[in-house]
Amino acid sequence: MFNIEEQLKMLPDKPGVYIMHDIDDKIIYVGKAVNLKNRVRSYFRKTDKTERIKRMVSLIDHFEYIVVDNEAEALILECNLIKKNRPKFNVLLKDDKTYPYIKVDIKSDYPNVVITRKIVNDGSKYFGPYANPGAAKEMLDFIKQKYKIRQCKKFRSETRPCLNYHINRCLAPCMGYVSKEEYRKIIDEIIDLLDGKIEKISKELDKQMLEAAANMEYEKAASIRDRKLAILRVNEKQKVSNITENNIDVIGIAKSEMEVCIEIFFVRGSKMVGREHYFFTDLKEMENQEIISGFIKQYYMDSLNLPNKIMVGEELEDKSAIEEWLSKQAGRKVEIKLPKKGEKLRFVEMAENNAKITLENKERDRSEILVELKEVLGLDKLPRKIETYDISNISGEYMVAGMCVMIDGVIKKNLSRTFKIKTVFSQDDPRCMEEVITRRLSHSINKEDKGFGKLPDVIFADGGITQIRATKTAIKKYELNIPVFGMVKNDKHQTRALMDENRNELEISENLKNLITKFQDEVHDTAISYHRKLREKAITKSELDDIKGIGNTKKVALLKEFGSIEKIRNSNVEELEKVDGINTNLAKKILEELNK
Repeated sequence: MFNIEEQLKMLPDKPGVYIMHDIDDKIIYVGKAVNLKNRVRSYFRKTDKTERIKRMVSLIDHFEYIVVDNEAEALILECNLIKKNRPKFNVLLKDDKTYPYIKVDIKSDYPNVVITRKIVNDGSKYFGPYANPGAAKEMLDFIKQKYKIRQCKKFRSETRPCLNYHINRCLAPCMGYVSKEEYRKIIDEIIDLLDGKIEKISKELDKQMLEAAANMEYEKAASIRDRKLAILRVNEKQKVSNITENNIDVIGIAKSEMEVCIEIFFVRGSKMVGREHYFFTDLKEMENQEIISGFIKQYYMDSLNLPNKIMVGEELEDKSAIEEWLSKQAGRKVEIKLPKKGEKLRFVEMAENNAKITLENKERDRSEILVELKEVLGLDKLPRKIETYDISNISGEYMVAGMCVMIDGVIKKNLSRTFKIKTVFSQDDPRCMEEVITRRLSHSINKEDKGFGKLPDVIFADGGITQIRATKTAIKKYELNIPVFGMVKNDKHQTRALMDENRNELEISENLKNLITKFQDEVHDTAISYHRKLREKAITKSELDDIKGIGNTKKVALLKEFGSIEKIRNSNVEELEKVDGINTNLAKKILEELNK
């Protein structure tokens, strides 16, 4: 039995990572500490904890820790464990976006310039990320038009140049019409352009233009002039500030009652090449510093294209450790800066303001969704809490149900619940639905379990009229008046419409249809996952599970040694004792139980 108080006394005064488990041995939080004893004890000693921390501590059944040499090592281990286990109380990036980059394969004799979403360690140069794919394509089109580099994917010599050469869009290096040295100079200029070194390019083009004019090559001089003007125009179009440093990411944060939004700007050579935002729920009680720190650690964990600087609006507690980790990963110095004045501060404030606007826009969209639902469903009030249910079974076996909750237009995964069907013994989905709704309503009405919270404003049943009627039957048992609607799918298993109890299909907007589809998919996944879990558990269950003293480790060891229950049953005490963890008394007990 794990005794938390005793284990707290044994914590070392060393840096490391601590891992919190719930009663089912699931990891619910991973953290790092400069001093494990002080940090872990604080969770169980502090009286001014936030509600979020109180919830987490109430679920902790046991914890473990790993001692390391320094804080930087602890940070790396923390990131790896969070990525692997995705604990519910950590800041989690749920959306693994991939951004386009512009790639220059500089190792080739005649390098190509392409757009890619995958960075590999192949010696090429990568520029980006471009959160807006259109911006990356626009830049690539400009490069191809102005520099006339090769555009063929499989570069090889031909007997004649391709069409691009004849329409003045390619220098035809495949025909040897341009030397490697001349082509390399063009590529070097493209790299300077992508790096934001516009002043360097401008000076070089001025020099070339004067030389061409001095040699009376006026057509060439005019071409160089046009290229310079085009470069200056594209640079001015993208320029967003007076920041002259290259390769900076700017992070801003905004909070509301429902969510947290982090906005990240990608600035490369004074140009905004893209932006992106991420939403996090149930983090409003967490300090901004902790949210930003958790975001940075996850966002940059596997990045091969790290910025030189990350600008933030909060002082991070583990700033030095993160900088050390990122610098080691990048192979150069990476800094986290907290600007106090000037253009850099303005940029952080712009990111924060955009995060606030993004959050407000999303909440406005949610409000509009709730208003639309109220009107479409003919309700007297906004449906702020909606619950949906789905039944899952195979030919009447392992019958279960899933429940999901949406509050103010946001699907709350932490409020999902699962049910094992208890009173229905054949494949009868409507009767299963009636049982589940009856049990769920009982939790709130009889206060058997406050975890279900207040009653829903509306119930959505996954299915048509039979599921609606079954749900209504359960509601009538408690003399309640909760509206019920069915979620109807088309032949492609996509949400087609909502149905009322009179079989009328209700017309809904595309936005509302997308939200309900997501809601329906979520409850379906919840039910299927629980069904699969029960099925797999039944498959792996054996007679050894009922023998006291035989846990999963000893069970696996016995089956590995003997191959089957039957062979274990026919063995003797001496043979059983050869298995790790099996002593004489336990061997006798195993044979006694199996041969009853």
